[in-house]
Amino acid sequence: MTVHAYDLLKPVCDQMLPALANMIGKAEADAAQRNIEEHVLLDARLAPDMFAFARQVQIATDLVKGGFSRLAGQESPSWADDESSFADLKARIAKTVEHVGTFTREQLDDSAGRDIVLNFPGVTFNFKGEEYLLNFVLPNFYFHMTTAYAILRHNGVGLGKKDYLGG
Repeated sequence: MTVHAYDLLKPVCDQMLPALANMIGKAEADAAQRNIEEHVLLDARLAPDMFAFARQVQIATDLVKGGFSRLAGQESPSWADDESSFADLKARIAKTVEHVGTFTREQLDDSAGRDIVLNFPGVTFNFKGEEYLLNFVLPNFYFHMTTAYAILRHNGVGLGKKDYLGG
């Protein structure tokens, strides 16, 4: 079975990015109801060596914008990771949805064999497009989505599976 990269990634974005924005909205309402300052949840983490909630959202959106851009043979736009409120994070998600909407299925036609190189401090990853999507973008996106959900849930925000899955 051959599945087109666009057909794998676009539905995930269409479902999960609005779900993430909804979870943030619920966290915002919950914080207001319980008289908790936003930064408490934005800076919350599950373990001392893990990224905080806000960073989980930033990484999830980076994976999507980078995924579409690189699979289309374009440079991924660079965004400042300076969100300091729930509103900022929701705006970042909206900007990501807008970015995803600029791509057509045809732009990803040749993505399976495209060479993709990711440079991180101290390590470089070399992928073909299919491997990049299936073994890097999607697993990492779901990891950071799940971790963001778990951080909010752990901190008492009333979320359930339906919130995570959206719809």
